[in-house]
Amino acid sequence: MHSATTVAEPRPTVADFHRVNRGGGLFSESVSQWLGAVFALVAQRLGLRPTALTITNLVLGLAASVTVVALADRVAAGDVPAWLVGLVALVGWQVAYALDCADGQLARVTGQGSAAGARVDVLCDVAAQIALVAALSATAVAQRPSTPTWLVATFAGTWMVNLVTSVMQSGPNAASMVTSTSLPVRLVKLVRDYGAVIFVAGLVLMLVPALVFWVVVAFTVVNGGFLLASIAFSARASL
Repeated sequence: MHSATTVAEPRPTVADFHRVNRGGGLFSESVSQWLGAVFALVAQRLGLRPTALTITNLVLGLAASVTVVALADRVAAGDVPAWLVGLVALVGWQVAYALDCADGQLARVTGQGSAAGARVDVLCDVAAQIALVAALSATAVAQRPSTPTWLVATFAGTWMVNLVTSVMQSGPNAASMVTSTSLPVRLVKLVRDYGAVIFVAGLVLMLVPALVFWVVVAFTVVNGGFLLASIAFSARASL
């Protein structure tokens, strides 16, 4: 009598996890999504659920942003090295975002996706980005006390445009104003690539924190302009 043998299913690889990524832009796809795939692989080996990665992403992102806010005045006064605080922000934000990429990859490859998990993911993204906006705003004001209140408010309001439009474009009614995938177009779109944005923000915090004011100005203009363009694009399509 021959004993029955079972063939073990092959374990997913880093490439398998990366293959199901949801994009995000040139930087995100080339760096953040690959790092996320590594995290997803480790999580799968440890038997972790996607929500565990989502919560870890939130904790790391909040910790990095709170550190920046708490030390903004001391950095501006020269009591704390800017490079140290900036490095904490740069690494913390990048790892947190990679974990944000990883939770979706893990859910899709292992079939653990759920409506509740998707809601937690979006809510944690909102919380992490509010903290990020607070960190950049606190630094801008600490470095340049004359920063107008209206600028900080507009910056905070328009920052969420990327997140809102990303959620809107994930359904069956998704549409893009610029459909070209050529390299020049993708390079221009880096201004809306979250991985690239937090990389630049972290570098500025680390190297020249006085320029954070202009980072706030730049992204207020970019995100505000994109919001107006999106309204016009959608209104034209609806008419």
